[in-house]
Amino acid sequence: MMETAPHDPIGTGGVDDLEAILAVANTDPSVVAHVTADDADAIFSWQYEKGARPELARLYEKAKASQWNAETDLPWATPVDQEQLILARASAGGGPFAGMDLSGTPFASWGEAEYLRLKVENQNWTLSQFLHGEQGALLCTAKIVEAVPWIDAKYYAATQVMDEARHVEVFSRYLDTKLSGHYPINPHLQQLLDDILRDSRWDIAYLGMQIMVEGLALAAFHLIRELSNEPLLKEILRLVIGDEARHVAFGVLSLKEFYAQLSAGEIRERQEFAFEAAVRMRDRFLQQEVWERLGVSPRDALPLLLRSPERAGFTALLFSNIVPNCRRLGLLDAGDGWLRARFTELGVIHFETRGDLDPELGVDRLLAQN
Repeated sequence: MMETAPHDPIGTGGVDDLEAILAVANTDPSVVAHVTADDADAIFSWQYEKGARPELARLYEKAKASQWNAETDLPWATPVDQEQLILARASAGGGPFAGMDLSGTPFASWGEAEYLRLKVENQNWTLSQFLHGEQGALLCTAKIVEAVPWIDAKYYAATQVMDEARHVEVFSRYLDTKLSGHYPINPHLQQLLDDILRDSRWDIAYLGMQIMVEGLALAAFHLIRELSNEPLLKEILRLVIGDEARHVAFGVLSLKEFYAQLSAGEIRERQEFAFEAAVRMRDRFLQQEVWERLGVSPRDALPLLLRSPERAGFTALLFSNIVPNCRRLGLLDAGDGWLRARFTELGVIHFETRGDLDPELGVDRLLAQN
């Protein structure tokens, strides 16, 4: 069982508190199972007729018609030369520290070979975290099927369980057969998944997974697909993006109704959860495990990474779906606008009115159709 250090609520030491980030560590990366207590009630509904929530019923029909087979619908025979694809896209040099003064750091002597290895390990790590996140989504969506009281939501969530199983399958196969190594789950991501699963409130599974984790994944998948020159990965991401957009729309449609009924105190709890989830997901992309594998102390790498212009732009883009979704749910400005202020501190509030990165594979189109 993986153990992580206890943590205080995000924000007590500042969102860029290096010691707090480093304190969250995987103490045993060799374990093959992790146990999390799931404290949700299983709710039966005897109202079986679908359509009481017509928007969810329509989304359920779209989901049934959009199933694909990871075994037969992808060109798995496509050869993938990881290093050559990286070199063909751009020079290996520079990396996340391009233009920065690296004097006196472990990176002062790095050249093309070291930066190439960094990019290879970065890709292995990134796809590994996608894989682990998809298994987290598999478990969280199974919890939604169990805990949500509405039959239309149970019907749709069951299709997402199948989607997530397919995503786990496809990312696992790509890592095993096309790339050059796996990484264990990042402990910041594991903490977030644990918190989602432990919470007894069914809407937290929605907020944590459908809005936060899936929203970030959707932006990341769009970005990587746009930058990638590897045809198999681009096709995998095209299919996965179509699924993920439905998943985010499912969360928005469900929570919009539910949150309209909550008290100010209950809404504040959801705002705080959303902010903490956002910071944890941002911290996960600092990739402590990659630096350790490269023989560099994260304590040396992370201060530079936190100041890197490339990293700042990449991290901000990852929240380009989360902030609009929080606005759609009314979480940004509810109460005293606490969440708006926190996202402003993170430097991502300007994304609140941003549309989908791909109008044909986005959330806005699905919500407009519903």
